[in-house]
Amino acid sequence: MRRRPVLVSLAAVGVLTLSACSDEAQTRPSGEVVGGNAGVDERVGDDLTVADVELEFPDDGEGYAKGDDADLYLAITNSGPADDTLVEVRAAEADSVGGDLPIDVPADDNVYVGAEGGPELVLEDLQTALRSSQSTEVTFVFENAGEVTVEVPVAASPRTDSDEDFSGVDGETGSEG
Repeated sequence: MRRRPVLVSLAAVGVLTLSACSDEAQTRPSGEVVGGNAGVDERVGDDLTVADVELEFPDDGEGYAKGDDADLYLAITNSGPADDTLVEVRAAEADSVGGDLPIDVPADDNVYVGAEGGPELVLEDLQTALRSSQSTEVTFVFENAGEVTVEVPVAASPRTDSDEDFSGVDGETGSEG
């Protein structure tokens, strides 16, 4: 007659195992999303958010030199009932910001800056060198929501197929053979 507790225990283990495999992101106490994008998120007023803000990983893999241009990537989320417009972008360590300004942000919609087919923004003529994971202040000015200044990091190196090899140093598995 001990079968019932065993079945209940197995069912509980199964539920816990499946819940650990859910698609929902896990958040650490610091607010960092485990496995999420390294870009910065910041609210602008009540209805707008600039999300996953980052500078493109440098083409040379080393970093941006003084005088280089850097593409800016972000999502703008408008959860409110009214349209808004990104009218200006300023960068502390760039001579100017070029691209597709103004950028309309429709009510209850998202705009993906830097995505294929989307608007583009470029920090032009960087005044200092920047390497991956270093950051620079960028200010976004919206017609209705106001402005927000964000510490924007240079994206980390993109993952490659070789990053998936967890077998050990130089591909060694550590097993005797």
